[in-house]
Amino acid sequence: MTDDNNFSPVAFDPSGYATKRRKKDEKFAMAYDALEDEFDALAALLKARATAGLTQAEVATRMGVSQPVVARIESSLGKKDHSPSLNTLRRYADACGMKLVIQMVAQ
Repeated sequence: MTDDNNFSPVAFDPSGYATKRRKKDEKFAMAYDALEDEFDALAALLKARATAGLTQAEVATRMGVSQPVVARIESSLGKKDHSPSLNTLRRYADACGMKLVIQMVAQ
């Protein structure tokens, strides 16, 4: 900041940071890679909601829950302590006008 009335945010690129850190830190790379499924699932939820042009509040209304519940569903995917059930993911997908599809692929 240059004075009390001006705000100069610092740019942060999480993806770029992770890419650089993964190259330098083996433990970070292992931990980051272990979360790949959760990151993919979160990206799918956010993409579904964006494609449908919906806010969290609108998805919540369609699911019959409150907006904080939808926020918890979206944020829980990066945590190992509680993941949404398949039924919850189906309801979320339905609220976005989509169908939940689970797929397994060869490694």
